[in-house]
Parts: sequence; C-alpha cells; structure tokens
Amino acid sequence: MGPRYGPRLMDAVVRTTLLLAALTTAVLLVLATPLAWWLARSRSWLKEGVAAVAALPIVLPPTVLGFYLLVALGPDSPLMALLHPFGVRTLAFTFTGLVIGSVFYSLPFAVQPLRAAFEGIGEQPLEAAATLGAGPLDAFATVALPLARRGFLAAAVLVFAHTIGEFGVVLMIGGGLPGKTEVVSIRIYQLVESLRFGEASALAGGLVAFSFLALFTLLMIERWAGRRRA
Repeated sequence: MGPRYGPRLMDAVVRTTLLLAALTTAVLLVLATPLAWWLARSRSWLKEGVAAVAALPIVLPPTVLGFYLLVALGPDSPLMALLHPFGVRTLAFTFTGLVIGSVFYSLPFAVQPLRAAFEGIGEQPLEAAATLGAGPLDAFATVALPLARRGFLAAAVLVFAHTIGEFGVVLMIGGGLPGKTEVVSIRIYQLVESLRFGEASALAGGLVAFSFLALFTLLMIERWAGRRRA
C-alpha cells in the first residue's frame, strides 16, 4: 500500500515546496529582468530566436526537459566535470538540482510578463529621462523598473504558482526523495499510487484553492493597472 507519512514528513514536503517556489521566483526575477529588457528593446535579428528558446518550456513535455537536465546535472556530464575538483559530483536528486530545473521550467512565466511590461512603457518616458541627463542604467532603474512593477508582480505570481504545481521536471531531476526533494505534487502522485485517495484529495484540493487565488491575484493586478491607466 506504500509508505506512511506522518505530520512531520508532511510539513517537510510543504516546506520544501514553498522554499523551492520562493527561491525559483527570486532567481528568475533577477535573471529574467535583463533578458526581458533586451527582448523588449533590441532590434537584433536574433531576438525572436532567443525569445523562442526562452518560451520553449511552455510547449516542451516536462519529462523531456527533465531528462536533459538530469543528464546535464549527472556525474558523467561535462558540466559536472568542471565541479568535480570542488567535491561536487552531481546535482541530480538534490534540492539544488530542483531549483535549477524549476528555473528552466518556469523561465517563460517570468520573461513574458516582464517583456510585455517593458514594451508597454514606450519610448517617451525613456527619452524624457535622457533629456534630463539620465544615463541608460539610471533610466532603467528610475523609470523602467517602477513603470514595469505590474509586470514584476504578475511574473512573481505566475512563477511561484507554476513552481508549486510542477510535477514532471521535479520528479525526473529530484526523484521525490522524502524530506529532501519531495514536493506536494509528487506526494499527491505517491498517495494515489498507494490508493490513499482521501489524503490525495485533500492535497489536490489545496492546490486547486491555491491556483484559484493565484489567478484571482493576477486578475486584480490587471484591474488595478487598468484603473491607474484610466
């Protein structure tokens, strides 16, 4: 019938899930911001190709992405060979590997809202800042970032919610090790395998409620932004 899970292990699963979502969100807000800014401002012929690569996880099966990440972070990969002298042989089936996988898998959910927000700023505010003597970095920090705050809020909500619901990627790269890499979505799968439908239903219901709150938050952000524009 499968393993039994006590309250402590259940708490560990929830903590792991929330920590993974929080770290993924923080990392992506940092990494996706310059990428989204470049995609919004660049006129390079490479732009749409880069945008397609960044959006690839939306259409790529999670198990495919998880497989390639598992190979890349495994002990025999050239990437991990660079870390062998530091005592790191593999990042597969570790929490660090989970974070890396989640960052790749949720990348488009950060890049696309930020790119749309930056594109929505237009040229006039940045040109006005330039006429006042602001350099590119100053204009970005004092004009673009504040005007794009709606995009940052939307990106944060989407990435956090998407990470909470991850399954294929985290299962492939993390293995669902209890107390280490097991998250809520994997726990639901294991409970169903054990025919413990009552516990699975309770957890699944919690994810449904969380997803509703995330979408409701996004809609409220859009409504608030629309009122400010009006």
